[in-house]
Amino acid sequence: MCQHQPPCPTAESAAREAARLVAHHPEQGWSLLCNGVLLFEDTGELLPDGQIIAPHRPLATGRVVNAA
Repeated sequence: MCQHQPPCPTAESAAREAARLVAHHPEQGWSLLCNGVLLFEDTGELLPDGQIIAPHRPLATGRVVNAA
């Protein structure tokens, strides 16, 4: 149970990624949030109940950059 004030969003909340970090391992590509969510570098998530949330990277803007 979260002891932060105000409490972190639950794993079921749409704002679950706003929970505080309790463990961060950038060399392995993952972080553990206070609500039990494993957050992966590719933006995928593993919820405490075992549910997998697919990566949700922003879509490309369609801009083309030309090299000089």
